[in-house]
Amino acid sequence: MEVVTATSPIRYFFFIQSPINSAFSQQISTTHNHSWPSISSIHLRSSSFRHKGRFSHRFVACNSLQNSADDATSDRIAVLLEVDGVLIDAYRSGNRHAFNVAFQKLGLDCANWTEPIYSDLSRKGFGDEDRMLALYFNRIGWPTSLPTSEKDSFMKSVLEEKKKALAEFVSSKNTPLRPGIEKFIDDACDEGICVVILIASSKFGEETAREIVEKLGVERMLKVKVVGKKEIEESLYGQLILGLGKFSGLDEELANAASKAIAAEKKRIAEEVASMLKLRVDINTGTPERLREIVAALRAAAENAVAPISNCVLVAGSQPLIAAAETAGLPCIVLRNSLTSRAEFPSAAAVMDGFGDADLTISKVRLALSRLSQ
Repeated sequence: MEVVTATSPIRYFFFIQSPINSAFSQQISTTHNHSWPSISSIHLRSSSFRHKGRFSHRFVACNSLQNSADDATSDRIAVLLEVDGVLIDAYRSGNRHAFNVAFQKLGLDCANWTEPIYSDLSRKGFGDEDRMLALYFNRIGWPTSLPTSEKDSFMKSVLEEKKKALAEFVSSKNTPLRPGIEKFIDDACDEGICVVILIASSKFGEETAREIVEKLGVERMLKVKVVGKKEIEESLYGQLILGLGKFSGLDEELANAASKAIAAEKKRIAEEVASMLKLRVDINTGTPERLREIVAALRAAAENAVAPISNCVLVAGSQPLIAAAETAGLPCIVLRNSLTSRAEFPSAAAVMDGFGDADLTISKVRLALSRLSQ
């Protein structure tokens, strides 16, 4: 085989197949200024290897495939759906029910949160469940047999029982999905739009989130893709950037370190100002690790959909997903729920109250994308 060297910059492309839900192709392009064998004279058709004992990658170096790959994916559209607040809205009724179940299991018969009590605690505690518990028991009195030094462990026990009860509540057959979600998914699939459901980012836990997805029915589940931790680990982004494979991203590590420092500094300054003004504030800077995990889920979802991330629209119901979409450069439509009914979302492409003709439809998803591309 004749090998021709080239001194000018050469762009080469690798097409990688990975078994996430179904096979997908991801194109990576890298420009080199060093001498490199001419791509036109080299055809690698069967170079494969097993990585970490999990799956194989097939690398095909072929410059002539660039245009066809770009044409095939540049117009593809995908809709990414959050579970919490989007597929199911169980924040208010579910949380209150779960707390009451937890109180009963722990033998706290005197503790019962009615709707007015829950609303008042949620408002005064800024939605922070530890703070809500502290406010409540400071009001009615702590268990008489509980030492003061064990208040934190007591609240932890309550929250653990509450988490179990909430998981049972949202996964039960009696807890419905949000009205209109089934038709929204059907309309997307009928128009050839890929629907990806993000279970890795759910507060309910991945197992419970998957049970919620199963409420869509077997036939509909066959049409959608689901992204959990396993899919993130097997994604190209997870392998190359998060270092879950043999490669790691130094730039990403430096960015994570910078994010941690910035978040800490923001909180320090905010607390200083609050102290000067004699105010009590709660600054939600989020953790860089959590943000990193959600961004990874969004990237893996785009890979699953075989669509450019700028053509993927996230329908989100919680602030962490909205922040991650902004970080990843992903268009985001916010669906209000019982927890965020009065919140403002300035970074969102649109804010809707639900699914349906008067609210979120596939045509409005397309409209939001077209406006952003102008």
